[in-house]
Amino acid sequence: MSTIGNILWFLFGGLIGGLAWVLAGCLWCITIIGIPVGLQCFKFASLAFFPFGKEVVYGGGGFSFLVNLIWIIFFGLEMAIGYCILGCLWCITILGIPIGKQCFKMAKLSLMPFGASVV
Repeated sequence: MSTIGNILWFLFGGLIGGLAWVLAGCLWCITIIGIPVGLQCFKFASLAFFPFGKEVVYGGGGFSFLVNLIWIIFFGLEMAIGYCILGCLWCITILGIPIGKQCFKMAKLSLMPFGASVV
């Protein structure tokens, strides 16, 4: 079932979303200071291409909390709100609920990506 979900996700926006995250990660990694943000963009890209069957595992520390706080202020809150709105729109129909749940997974990761890993 996750294979069918991944194929539908990929066709209806996963390809464009994943490529956008890869491009953003490459642009952030141009500077030394932007490398941590670029790595988070690559983490989003791996989940944006094929989110079904993957889980986000959180295991951070004090440093992750501090960096996540800075991330929320500059990037995370807007991204999380956008993914939540998309998730709510997808959940209007019964067939869209699995895709909506993946949007909520992306919203959680976009809110606090540091200290999280995609498995």
